[in-house]
Amino acid sequence: MQETKHHHDTIDSGSVAGYASGAFLRLACRFAGVVALLLLICCSPVRTVRFIPATGENSGKPPRPDRSCSDWRNYIPDTAHLEYLPVRYLRVNFHILNNSDSSHNFRPGEARAYYGKLLDIANARLDSNMRNWRSPEGTPVLPRRYRYVLSPQPGDDGFYYHFDDSLYYFISQGKNQNNYNRTVIEKYAIGKDSIINIFAMVHPDDSIRSSTYRANAQGIALGTCLKMAGIFEKKEPPQNFSGLLNHEVGHILGLSHAWVEDGCPDTDDHPNKCWDWSPDPPCNALATNNMMDYNTHQMAVTPCQIGRIQAGFANEKNAVRKCLVPTWCSRNPQKDMFIRDSVAWEGARDLEGNITILAGGALRLSCRVSMPAGSRITVQPGGRLWLDGVRIHNACGLEWQGIFMEEQKGKQGSVNVLKPSVLEDCPPGKPATLRKSRSGR
Repeated sequence: MQETKHHHDTIDSGSVAGYASGAFLRLACRFAGVVALLLLICCSPVRTVRFIPATGENSGKPPRPDRSCSDWRNYIPDTAHLEYLPVRYLRVNFHILNNSDSSHNFRPGEARAYYGKLLDIANARLDSNMRNWRSPEGTPVLPRRYRYVLSPQPGDDGFYYHFDDSLYYFISQGKNQNNYNRTVIEKYAIGKDSIINIFAMVHPDDSIRSSTYRANAQGIALGTCLKMAGIFEKKEPPQNFSGLLNHEVGHILGLSHAWVEDGCPDTDDHPNKCWDWSPDPPCNALATNNMMDYNTHQMAVTPCQIGRIQAGFANEKNAVRKCLVPTWCSRNPQKDMFIRDSVAWEGARDLEGNITILAGGALRLSCRVSMPAGSRITVQPGGRLWLDGVRIHNACGLEWQGIFMEEQKGKQGSVNVLKPSVLEDCPPGKPATLRKSRSGR
């Protein structure tokens, strides 16, 4: 019985092995074609072609900027693709004005701690937003996309202390009014062409004693500098003045008071007589929370206000642009972007990484686009790039690689010139003006 059982076991094992082997061969033959096709596709080489304009079309003359370059509507953040509008960083420093005996403002250690905290809180407010009470119903709440960064010089920390009996005070009214006077700025400002200088001053004692003088917290923007006063005297925590700082910097960035005609359809004219909302008239209907009004909140900014700020940042002739940290000079691989949908940039862009247009994606460029050093624009098979009167360059004068089209199995990315466009700062070293034409399939 043992031998018989062993014999049957041997026969059954061989049968199973043979059957399995045959089944595998039949399955392999059936799908051999599919496997071969997949291998062919996977191993099919990708050919990359650099986009070069036709001979005789290079004049190097940039296209005339379109009106869209300055339209605030073209600088509103896209909440689905915030990477299209990178965060901008405004360089700032602080000047603490005091009298010669150090009795009328924070001492250095106190000032550094106080205004450092104020800057942190102001940035936290910039990182958030809220619905503007006086905007039309349905107006979106969008991110602001800018922040402050302390900008020290070699050997210091960005805080400067001046003990000057003739310039430490701020007078906003009366015969000795000096709030518009720039003497203190001309004497003490550091790097005002590239840094927002913030001067922390005080109201003089005799003005404070006057019953008609308003010794409250106030400020004034003067070019790329601003004066603030009343903070030391109020003896309040720094968060109480973060709205004031953002308001005054808002003026430097080109925003007007929101209670008057300010060029924005999503802010409205109003009397600006309500410091806060109350359940009783008139402040139950006329209160405001906009950063550019006078109110206790100064928190909300509208899409138009954000667009106007960002348009100013992108304007190469705007003095404020020079106060930004130029994060667009060199490539940051973490900022590479991939275009999968149909995208049109009507306004200028200062990018920080490569652009890759994937199959099915389309990108139309107008106005001006700055590509970081060492970066490239790649159009993959099935992707499309439209050059619509755009100037593509590196805003720091460094070299980027250019535009490349990929081809695989006869399918190529396409570059289409709708209006004359210019490529600068990329090989072969001469600006290329592109006339209306089409490249790729």
